[in-house]
Amino acid sequence: MRRAVVEGVGKYLPQRVVENAEFEKTLDTNDAWIRSRTGIERRHFAADGETTSDMATHAAKAALAHAGKTAADVDAIVLATSTADLTFPSAATMVQNGLGMTHGFAFDVQAVCAGFVYALATANALIVSGQADRVLVIGAETFSKLMDWTDRSTCVLFGDGAGAVLLGASSDSDRGILSTALKSDGRYKDILFVDGGVSLQTTGHLRMQGKEVFRHAVEKLSDTAIDTLAEAGLTTQDVDWIVPHQANRRILEGVSKRLKVPMSQVVMTVQDHGNTSAASIPLALATAQEAGDLKPGQVIVTGAIGGGLAWGTAVIRW
Repeated sequence: MRRAVVEGVGKYLPQRVVENAEFEKTLDTNDAWIRSRTGIERRHFAADGETTSDMATHAAKAALAHAGKTAADVDAIVLATSTADLTFPSAATMVQNGLGMTHGFAFDVQAVCAGFVYALATANALIVSGQADRVLVIGAETFSKLMDWTDRSTCVLFGDGAGAVLLGASSDSDRGILSTALKSDGRYKDILFVDGGVSLQTTGHLRMQGKEVFRHAVEKLSDTAIDTLAEAGLTTQDVDWIVPHQANRRILEGVSKRLKVPMSQVVMTVQDHGNTSAASIPLALATAQEAGDLKPGQVIVTGAIGGGLAWGTAVIRW
């Protein structure tokens, strides 16, 4: 059996750290309010001129270094983002150029916060089918460019950053991506969207109905995780770590409760990164790896939900 195994992880965060207190200068909010409702304490914002592809390239280099590989070893790049540098070409091709990679292929995937899971499932399919032997999967976002800085319900939630995972083909049936599930339902577009785009000739701002998103997130992520585990022949009792999309501490706690997996087994970085959309899962994976929490053979469940609504889950044996 041909499997896609994780060979390396890497991350990049912009230098500018924005503490909750900064928002007190311009909004009717405070650090205690933000922490109590979201768990977020700080986030990173990209510098002027720092682009999504810039951050993605840094994260990709870190993942390659962790794996002991170079761009010459990579067949493809799949980059999840909703904030690409340009309408086209893809940010992935810019990363390809930034790595000095003139072979293979690169493309973007857009599924908002669920983007990394979509990209991971796509890369897994490329490897399992034999179309690629090694794929860089990246999540990168500059959501600070989409914020309405007068809307305290959204602008305090998001941050910028990038994370990357290097997947490689292996015949080791005990490791790698065991199962994936991708889902979407376009009926719920209006609860999380950006009110701009090419057809409107404006970038627009992020708009969200927080309570509705919360309800769908806990229910859909929990149910999909159970289904994806079952497909791999596992149950929640087999899970060593949940590495979820880092949107809100309350969502993470809700998923933990429904899956009956204690919060001590949930990787949480939302306090330091905020919601980095498609970048949040690979950032969390890299952070947990750096901390020495992820061990070979452990079962990891990772899932995310975002605008669309689009959501998905992957089960990985580390």
